[in-house]
Amino acid sequence: MEGAAVYRVTGRSGRAPGGARVERASAGTGAGGRPGGGRPPGARRPVPPVVLALRRLPSPRLTGLGAGLFACAAMLVLGVLDWLLFDGSPLVYGLLFLPVSALTALWVRPADLVTAPIGVPIAFAVGVVPVSGGSGGIGGQAMAVVTALAVHAGWLYGGTLVAGLIASVRKVRDMGRRQQQRAAAAARAGAGGGEAAGPRPAGGPRPGPAPTRRTAP
Repeated sequence: MEGAAVYRVTGRSGRAPGGARVERASAGTGAGGRPGGGRPPGARRPVPPVVLALRRLPSPRLTGLGAGLFACAAMLVLGVLDWLLFDGSPLVYGLLFLPVSALTALWVRPADLVTAPIGVPIAFAVGVVPVSGGSGGIGGQAMAVVTALAVHAGWLYGGTLVAGLIASVRKVRDMGRRQQQRAAAAARAGAGGGEAAGPRPAGGPRPGPAPTRRTAP
């Protein structure tokens, strides 16, 4: 019964009759002898379904060049699809740019995290070519791309910010993980050195330098 006080009777061999001692058990002890009646101390908490779904996603480790090529190719394909299906809608292109920026920052390897915020704006410029609507040769197309970049700079800054934030969080976590590994290695090395040296006798004399033997001239 919850909330009720639990008492236990303890006694020792040889104690006089009637000398049994009554002790009050801890209030947190529940059914099965476990504190609080919950799960055992070593049990892990259930993982949320969202975290499980994220863990099932592919997690490649691309180099800085590979991540940049992935972002450029993805935005070029999405730009062509936007031009074919939505007549070059800037809103659709900008919304598609955000997840590509996030994936680029998530899939780049830890050594090249700084390249994610650099390659994402280049990918945006590459993919905006089909949706810019330029005409009149190379000069007209270049002016249309520059105009599209200036008009839709909000999406460009937003995707770059997303990539920068994800890369920063990953960098901080990687630094913390390395620091923990170094601390654990130093602790193991210290424990191994102490066991190898062994305890020194408390009352024994300290070993002194070896006596030098003199030779007669």
